[in-house]
Amino acid sequence: MKIKKVIAILLSICILIGVGAVGINGYMVLSAKEKILTVEDAAKLEDVDCILVLGCLVWSETTPSHMLADRLSVGVELYKSGAAQKILMSGDHGRKDYDEVNVMKNFAVDEGVESENIFMDHAGFSTYESMYRAKEVFKAKKIIIVTQGYHLPRAIYCAQALGLEAYGVSADLRNYGKELYNNTREFAARVKDFGYCIVKPEPTYLGEAVPINGDGNITNDK
Repeated sequence: MKIKKVIAILLSICILIGVGAVGINGYMVLSAKEKILTVEDAAKLEDVDCILVLGCLVWSETTPSHMLADRLSVGVELYKSGAAQKILMSGDHGRKDYDEVNVMKNFAVDEGVESENIFMDHAGFSTYESMYRAKEVFKAKKIIIVTQGYHLPRAIYCAQALGLEAYGVSADLRNYGKELYNNTREFAARVKDFGYCIVKPEPTYLGEAVPINGDGNITNDK
């Protein structure tokens, strides 16, 4: 009887956790739905501080992955449409041998974006940290986030929970594969960041303020 009770309790706990996780995911997706815009609609927004392009895998010192290349293409399109005067490239540059943000900036410069209008956040190690630093380090208040569609609800939710007025534009320009893996990983990440947005821990690095309305070249390291 004791074993049956223990099993029943464990099953009940697992069910509650599962229901909670599904609820958090549903809430996060629904809460962001009206904030996801087309490029054309995003360009009509007023007083946007920056277009925040979230980092992703780079294949070499000069080559972004397909996902990242599409985020950058949409970010540049938004910039040229007049959605914002600044672009914030937020990604992982925590090691000398791995650098997302310079690849991101170089891509945008090659597409005709002025260097001084591109800021690099070298410590955007996660979605939550990118949003935290956008507000506290780069002093942004109103942003347009660019990433793939499955990722947008969490990014927008984190931004809003941290006090930013946030909108999103999807960068789904092709089929990337690994859909099941990405969706499963995102399901768990939403639950994690839901907790982070309650506790609001500081990111790995903060540092001095670098206002987004200045010269982006101040963030250059090369």
